[in-house]
Amino acid sequence: MNKNILVSMITLLAIVITGCSDQFLQDKKSYDKYDESIFTNQIETGWYVDRIYADFFSGYKSPTQALVGSYTDEKTKMTEEMGGTIADWINPQKALIDAANCPTYYGTSLGASASNNPYTRIRNCNFLLEKINTVGQSLSLDFRNKAKGQMFFLRALQYYDLMRTYGGVPIVTATQTASATDETIKLPRATIAETVVQISKDLDSAAVLLPAKWNESTDYGRMTRGAALAVKSRVTLTAASPLFNTDWDNPANQRWVDALNAGLAAETMLTTDGYGLYGTTSKDWAGMFLVDNKFCSEAIIVQLCSSNATSAINNGWEKGIRLASQGGTGGVSAPKEMIDLFPMADGSRPTLDNSYDDTKFFMNRDPRFYRTFAFSGCKWGTKANASSTIWTYRYLKADAKTPVYSDNNQVSSPAVVRKMSNPAADNTAFDFSSTDIFEYRYAELLLNIAECYAATNNIPKCIEYLGKIRNRVGILPGTNNYGIGTLADKYAAIAASLYERQVELAYEGKRFWDIQRWMLYNDDATSGNNTCAKLGLKPLNGTTRTGNYWQSITNSDKDPIPAASKAVIVIDPDASDFQTQLTSLSTLFSTYFTRVATDTPMDKIGTTPVTIAWKQNYYLFGLPNATLTSNPWLLQTKGWNDAFGVLGTYDFQK
Repeated sequence: MNKNILVSMITLLAIVITGCSDQFLQDKKSYDKYDESIFTNQIETGWYVDRIYADFFSGYKSPTQALVGSYTDEKTKMTEEMGGTIADWINPQKALIDAANCPTYYGTSLGASASNNPYTRIRNCNFLLEKINTVGQSLSLDFRNKAKGQMFFLRALQYYDLMRTYGGVPIVTATQTASATDETIKLPRATIAETVVQISKDLDSAAVLLPAKWNESTDYGRMTRGAALAVKSRVTLTAASPLFNTDWDNPANQRWVDALNAGLAAETMLTTDGYGLYGTTSKDWAGMFLVDNKFCSEAIIVQLCSSNATSAINNGWEKGIRLASQGGTGGVSAPKEMIDLFPMADGSRPTLDNSYDDTKFFMNRDPRFYRTFAFSGCKWGTKANASSTIWTYRYLKADAKTPVYSDNNQVSSPAVVRKMSNPAADNTAFDFSSTDIFEYRYAELLLNIAECYAATNNIPKCIEYLGKIRNRVGILPGTNNYGIGTLADKYAAIAASLYERQVELAYEGKRFWDIQRWMLYNDDATSGNNTCAKLGLKPLNGTTRTGNYWQSITNSDKDPIPAASKAVIVIDPDASDFQTQLTSLSTLFSTYFTRVATDTPMDKIGTTPVTIAWKQNYYLFGLPNATLTSNPWLLQTKGWNDAFGVLGTYDFQK
């Protein structure tokens, strides 16, 4: 969200507190219902729009977070990307089925004043859409259209997050007055098809009303017409996926056709408007995340951040991924499953047949690997020291029991996440990072299209679009389609598309949603879920996120690794002798290190090791107790008990 938008919101809040506005928000009444006269004034209408942006996005401070208005990283921590957190939904000791256990994202019933929940945000969008053309006739048509376009966009975005959390929900497109007797406001849950139609309609309306680009110096970060079509691609892809589409295995299924058409339409519009893959090298790929507060061709939806410590949105990612030796909170240890995931340098899978050595995992990898992870000897600069290197190993003291961690970096992996880190970040103020967050990148759109081509059995076009992603980072076509291979059938093509998403979009908050819509935690015969078997993928259930150490072969009461040996190691993917640097690190490892298991597993409850155990009914959550008791006409989702302990009947696949 644009810093100017946030400044406007802060100004608005100050006006409310001091009571000095010209009637703005004075008639607050109930449910956040403002006096419609605000729409007679362009400045106050602008404040209203900006406040809604704040309600949607002010909590969005890390790329691994999800769900507008809420924003937590719980979902990322239920994937192979991050270990060590056993949320209820992957806890093998729990089997949740009651409404009381369901996420409360839906919101609570309206009281004397409204909280910032989904239907409040929807109501606020509806209020402007209803009033601005009648009350705001004195405002310019261009201003009104842009205001409406933003409201259509944001309303669609909110319904989409409700849909992928709960399935179909009541569709409310007009402001309502709370009543215990008015039967007309007792709206039922829509079907998924109805929900997708409404979301798509809003996004189409937004695309007509919104500009190709905003003024970069004053309004960059607001939603655009290309972004509206790109989100439509995301929505229709979700609707076509197995979670919602029992006919997903049919290449001619209309939902796949719709999703492909939506993706291609977004690609055409965005290309016309100057968007596209940023750069032609892996260095560019890493650098695009540092194009802050100005147009970047890759960034379709961007959250603008600031270094202001008191009055703006700060990016919390930098502080979280930096090591203790750098002044961070300790870093994000990469599970072995993520380290072993990335392709080899030629794009082929990391297997023994392709000469992959998981001990020396850093050799001969996909260029994106070195921009996603850091490991011992890597150059990882800060503002204070642009050439600083990190070390993430340990040794045991002479007693062979007491561990000592290099530079006090007590991580549970030889590699840590570095993606989207700024090498010029101020290590005295990591908390106040100004690095923008790319919520939707052009690469994701191309991957959407590739997946649709795969599902519709157009394998050559799928490979073409996957090749665009790989070619941009310097992987050559070679004789094996950028390492992708020939792909024997549509299932292999879909699996290849999902694999490329794992690599390209790692740590950007997207992996959970791919697992969810393809139901990749498990196969379940009783529910007809067999996507893992169809695609030849190993389910996540029964797996664990694995940690390990680089550990010195020698035990000693002082660091047994010679400082002089470390001093000559500087792993810099931008250096002309990068391959020589990697070879030197390999030699250092062979001389001084071994790889050992962590003292305790990444995934544990107490001290007991556990494996992931997602249940089939978790893919779409039931409505929570508060929602059902205050709206007793709403049906509970199948697989979940309602407020009275009766199994739900709402089928999100019909």
